[in-house]
Amino acid sequence: MPELPEVEVTRRTLLKFIKNKVIKNIKINNPNLRFKVPADFKKIIIGQKIVNVLRRSKYILIYLENNYVIISHLGMSGKFLIKNNYDKDFLKTSYYSNEFSSKHNHLEFLFSNNFRVIYNDPRRFGFFALDIVSKLDINKFLRKLGPEPLGRNLKKDYLILKTKITQRTIKTLLMDQHFISGIGNIYANEILFMAKIKPNKISSRLNLVEITRLHLSINKVLIRALKLGGSSIKDFKSLVGQKGRFQNEFKVYDREDLKCLRARCSGLIVRVVSQGRASFFCNECQN
Repeated sequence: MPELPEVEVTRRTLLKFIKNKVIKNIKINNPNLRFKVPADFKKIIIGQKIVNVLRRSKYILIYLENNYVIISHLGMSGKFLIKNNYDKDFLKTSYYSNEFSSKHNHLEFLFSNNFRVIYNDPRRFGFFALDIVSKLDINKFLRKLGPEPLGRNLKKDYLILKTKITQRTIKTLLMDQHFISGIGNIYANEILFMAKIKPNKISSRLNLVEITRLHLSINKVLIRALKLGGSSIKDFKSLVGQKGRFQNEFKVYDREDLKCLRARCSGLIVRVVSQGRASFFCNECQN
């Protein structure tokens, strides 16, 4: 499942290519995604100019000139693809590959000059919804999301308060979108390694030093992942066909039985499965 860095890479690329463009038409080849495409979807968005593309947690928010917002979630395997058959110069940067079966092209947004953005999703866990700008704060998908983990949005005092009152493991807590927005399994593992905290440690047992390291590690790991275009474990690529490179810097994820990469540590990476999710950590330097 795409996590914050991959969704943010997608958002930034969408913004670059579709901001200020008018949606001329939309083809809904299959409305039956995780939730059915709204019945009034076409009526509301056709003819509208896109004024911005933002992200909240793992949701992409496409703002329209009529004050509606398209809320999109990529689910497990969703991706946006760019296709253009008109402008030969544009083809040098556009991306549409036959490696993605066209039978999974569920929505196609058509713009001028035959430029289009295609939503492809083999597993159909992604979805599209609509809401108006003034109601986003109470939208059922967005209203209970925790703070964004990048920049100054996430305060150390918040982490101290929230970890103190729960007996959940710290990895489970990191992946709870009501606690912090956007962090999934891959980045939770990498963050906890950098912070020298074992994934199964009970959150309320974290001391101030550990919480300080955790606070710094969240920001550092996600910013580094963004700089490298996210992680391409299976088929993630940006809209212009670029694979992420952060997987080349994994310290623990998918490194079971390999030597710890931390300097002067002789530990090995351990893999433990809990509630269907794999945790990776060093058996020496994470406590």
